[in-house]
Amino acid sequence: MGELTHFDDHGNAIMVDVSKKDITVRTAVAKGKIIVNSEVMEAVLNHTVKKGDVLGVARVAGIMAVKNTSSLIPMCHPLAINKCQIDFEVSRETGCIKAVCLVKSEGKTGVEMEALTGVSVTLLTIYDMCKAIDKNMEITDIFLEKKSGGKSGDIFNGKDMG
Repeated sequence: MGELTHFDDHGNAIMVDVSKKDITVRTAVAKGKIIVNSEVMEAVLNHTVKKGDVLGVARVAGIMAVKNTSSLIPMCHPLAINKCQIDFEVSRETGCIKAVCLVKSEGKTGVEMEALTGVSVTLLTIYDMCKAIDKNMEITDIFLEKKSGGKSGDIFNGKDMG
C-alpha cells in the first residue's frame, strides 16, 4: 500500500503539493452502468422520456461534472481539461446502459477523479431523468479502467463489466 499523501505530519487534511512534478499528458477512462427495466429502456431509446433526450443530457452532465470535479472533491486540483468524451453501450436484452468517460489533460496531476466523477454523474443523470418511470434502477460497477501519464505510469484494470 502506498503512502497517504493527503495528510500532513499532524494528520491534517491537505492538498498535495504538485509544484515539483513534471507536466505530462494524463489520460483516464472510467466505466459504470445502470440497470433499467424494459419500460425505461424503451423510453430512453425511443426518446419518449418527458424530461428530454436522456443520453444526450446525461452526456452533457458528465462533461460538466468532469470540468467541476475540484469543486466537488475537496483535495482535487483544478485542472485544464483538454478532452472529455462520454460514450454509451446500450443493451435492450440485458436492460443495461454502460457509460464510458475518457478524460485527457496535460498537467502535473492525473485525471482519474475527473473520469470517475464524470461517469458517476452521467449515470445519476440517467436515473434522475427516468425515476418517474421506475425508481428501482441500479447504478453499479463504477471503476477506473485505465490511466496513463505521470510518475506511476500506465495502469490498466481489465475488469469485465458483464
